[in-house]
Parts: sequence; C-alpha cells; structure tokens
Amino acid sequence: MGKLTTHVLDTVSGKPGYGVLVRLLQDGAEVGRGVTNGDGRLDAPLVEDGEGVYDLVFAVGEYFSRKGYEEGIFREAVIRFEMKVGGKYHVPLVCTPWAYSTYRGS
Repeated sequence: MGKLTTHVLDTVSGKPGYGVLVRLLQDGAEVGRGVTNGDGRLDAPLVEDGEGVYDLVFAVGEYFSRKGYEEGIFREAVIRFEMKVGGKYHVPLVCTPWAYSTYRGS
C-alpha cells in the first residue's frame, strides 16, 4: 500500500509553514490529521498503507490569519489525488494568502 507525507512552504516569508493543521480525507471521512512542525513537516506519515482517492486539506486561512494576513482569500487548500498500491507519495503545499500550488515530491 502507499505511504503519504507532506510539508508546507510559506512563500511570503520564504520559510516552512509552522503550525498548519493538515487533514486527510477519503470518501469524506477523516482518516488522518496532524500539525506541521518547525520544519513545515508532519512528525509522522498521514497514512502508511493507503490506496485510492484522497483529499489533503490544509488550514491555510487560519495559518495566515495568525501571521496578520487578514486579506487572504483561501480558508483551506484542498488537494485531491490518487494513491496506488506500493507507492511512496510526498505531496507538498507551496502557499501564500492568495495562491497555492503543489507537486509530487520525493
């Protein structure tokens, strides 16, 4: 089964996104959650034996509000993706209060 890790990069500050709540959903049900550490990463994989379609949900609105960016437009950044059996998946979030992007990392 697939293993999933993630991290958050705040491109406004040029630093890792610390204290971002990350939830993992499958078919609308929460199957994992964590909060990013000082390196913008979770301390453990969100799932170690995943398969199927998932939604990674990052609480970016709350994060940027704490940093004083009240004019941001995104409350959450949602990334929908598919994990296949035996894969290792690293799905980072690169974000600002006004935009976000992702890619399949290593």
